[in-house]
Amino acid sequence: MTEFTGFKYEDLEIGQAHETVHEITADDIQRFAEVSGDFNPLHMSDEYAATTMFEKRIAHGALTASYISGILGNNLPGPGAVFVGLNMRFRRPVYIGDTVTARATVAEKIDRGNRIVLKIECIVDGKRVITGEAEVVAPSREA
Repeated sequence: MTEFTGFKYEDLEIGQAHETVHEITADDIQRFAEVSGDFNPLHMSDEYAATTMFEKRIAHGALTASYISGILGNNLPGPGAVFVGLNMRFRRPVYIGDTVTARATVAEKIDRGNRIVLKIECIVDGKRVITGEAEVVAPSREA
């Protein structure tokens, strides 16, 4: 079961951050393909992937990005948060066996509408594989 450690809008501070760590497995890729419907052979076939510039299977970019969604919904801000925007750039491939550190950091608070802008990144071996920002409506203590 997932542990919820969320915050209300009033309790969030600029610079506050949360990160999670995930090891990418072939099973993760298979399950993500089944849920998303994305069976691109770049993700699913060792033989096909060997013929590409990546030389081996890579994880779906959206699978790696989904770890950010987990942080926003479970931890920062957490339960009750509503994801309203995402801007990201995929910088490097993520391979089976890679350990991904996903991190979200509060960059801005917008009082009107309890909106939070978070800097997001996913990192493998000290290198950013995803960068960007997310916008979330955070629950308030008054709600």
